[in-house]
Amino acid sequence: MPDNQVIVIDHPLVQHKLSVLRSKDTNTNDFRNLIREISILMGYEILRDLPMEEVEIETPLEKMKTKMLAGKKLCIVPILRAGTGFLDGLLQLVPLARVGHIGLYRDPETLVPVEYYLKFPEDMSSRRVIVVDPMLATGNSAVAAVERVKDAEATDIKFMCLIAAPQGIKTFHEAHPDIPIYTAAIDRELNDHGYILPGIGDAGDRIFGTK
Repeated sequence: MPDNQVIVIDHPLVQHKLSVLRSKDTNTNDFRNLIREISILMGYEILRDLPMEEVEIETPLEKMKTKMLAGKKLCIVPILRAGTGFLDGLLQLVPLARVGHIGLYRDPETLVPVEYYLKFPEDMSSRRVIVVDPMLATGNSAVAAVERVKDAEATDIKFMCLIAAPQGIKTFHEAHPDIPIYTAAIDRELNDHGYILPGIGDAGDRIFGTK
């Protein structure tokens, strides 16, 4: 697997905010705000290669040629439910992006993902797709989600998460060696229940204040 297929975004602001987010003392409101802030900071990196085109505009003083976004449209696909924590930040960067949804839950016994919802915009083949989920743990849900995006004929796909486990990276790239992973951290391991250690706990519960 090429090194450039796992990109760790180690900007000091990302790492500081992630450290605060990890703390068990961070409340639900602060947790949500931190995910939004981190998603904006990570978004700058994951979107840095968006295609540009030269256009002519007129400033208050004169006409000039400058660059603006061009080419493929963007689609953000959160894996429900925790992946929706990324939406506010990414949509703040790209307000016209379309949003698809994939609903998956992990069977507590087998850890195999079970799909319960799927809704994509039209023309996925013409869109750059960013699949988002806070945690890449076993990798099974991410693998299933990207498979469904590929089934919709999307070819320009990236995966974005806050924290990845080595096992999840391995599983994901065995299934999708062509898809880069953008993450803020690679943690040590999984526990017997498939949670990342040291991790952040259950991201969905912490975003939504559930148990």
